[in-house]
Amino acid sequence: MGASLNDVKHRITSTKKTRQITNAMEMVSQAKLNQIQKHTVSYAEYASQIKSVVLHLAQSHILDGLNKSSGHSADQDQSKTKRSAYLIITSDRGMVGSYNSNVIREANEFIEKHSGSNDYQILAVGGTGSDFYKKRGDNVSYEYRGVSDVPTFNEVRQIVKMVTSMYDKGQFDELYVCYEHFVNRLLSRFRAEKMLPIDDEAIASAASQDIEVKPMSAEYDVEPSEKEVLDVVLPQYSESLVYGAILDAKTSEHASSSTAMKSASDNADDLISSLELQYNRARQAAITTEITEITGGQEALSH
Repeated sequence: MGASLNDVKHRITSTKKTRQITNAMEMVSQAKLNQIQKHTVSYAEYASQIKSVVLHLAQSHILDGLNKSSGHSADQDQSKTKRSAYLIITSDRGMVGSYNSNVIREANEFIEKHSGSNDYQILAVGGTGSDFYKKRGDNVSYEYRGVSDVPTFNEVRQIVKMVTSMYDKGQFDELYVCYEHFVNRLLSRFRAEKMLPIDDEAIASAASQDIEVKPMSAEYDVEPSEKEVLDVVLPQYSESLVYGAILDAKTSEHASSSTAMKSASDNADDLISSLELQYNRARQAAITTEITEITGGQEALSH
């Protein structure tokens, strides 16, 4: 009985230490979540304005023929199967609850629906997704690891520069960004947005993401030329799309981590309560046994 009591006492002590760790990790995740949310609020206005400008350019037909001029014409696309690429954003670490598994599961379903058995390639942002698709034998043509807890714009520029270069070289014909959209601290939803080419589908995808764009009644007067305007606006649009997706995904990651650590702490509390009840009962039983033995011994001596 003594050994059993010691075992239970040891489990209580170790579980309390685990609870201290999960409590600390929850606080860290909460701090990161608060920090990135403040950063996201200030960025959202800029992203909204860039998307609004591109939508207005589309309404004014300035984007017409854009893909033909870039070498990805509609005629070319109709003559062959489109080669799709998927920029999938996951975390580099574990202990984030179901965050990574949700992204990968939903992305796989989207890929299966969109590409089927056709050739496609994965562009992975985050080590978890990269490792998963490499083990599965998929074509991981690009990976980026070590995204900051609060990503900087310069980090994303490296990613955008690489993927647009791959697109311009004809390594793929279309690119989708797949990530978890932060709704609130307890809920996130999967999103797959078309990034390249900037066609009707991509414009419609951008327009559906909570962007308010006023109807445009007049055409643009463009100076010095439409091409020079697009050369400035479209790279900013691509950067804002990917940066916004990574910020959104990181926000969901921190929220999921905070929720997972809180759940772990709550489970530890339940286990400690159960173990303490078990310990008290075992201790009470041991004391009762000792009293019974002493009483029995005294009765034996009295006779």
